[in-house]
Amino acid sequence: MKVLRVVANIEAPDIMAARRFYQDILGLALIMDLGWIVTFGADTSMKVQLSVASQGGSGTPVPDLSIEVDDLDAAFEAMSAAGVPIEYGPADEPWGVRRFYVSDPFGRLVNILVHKN
Repeated sequence: MKVLRVVANIEAPDIMAARRFYQDILGLALIMDLGWIVTFGADTSMKVQLSVASQGGSGTPVPDLSIEVDDLDAAFEAMSAAGVPIEYGPADEPWGVRRFYVSDPFGRLVNILVHKN
């Protein structure tokens, strides 16, 4: 058996709030909409990953989701412009990422990051 994909499912009483946060602010594409569930995605290739952590690193709580972006400054500006409170960072971490935390409209802690080269 081989795992092909891991999907994060977030309970959300307000699908429109999800669209605003994940589609409008973060720029993910709407790839499925059945009314009761929407799925966002990006046309990228990635490895299957599942992280299990006892802490979030640098003394932070464990985030519910981690979203890697190509331009952290643009993501930070988009979140700030939308009035989304920044909960941590931006911070350069000793393990080679620059990141910040926000909470999505449903209270999920989201780690937005870029790998430093």
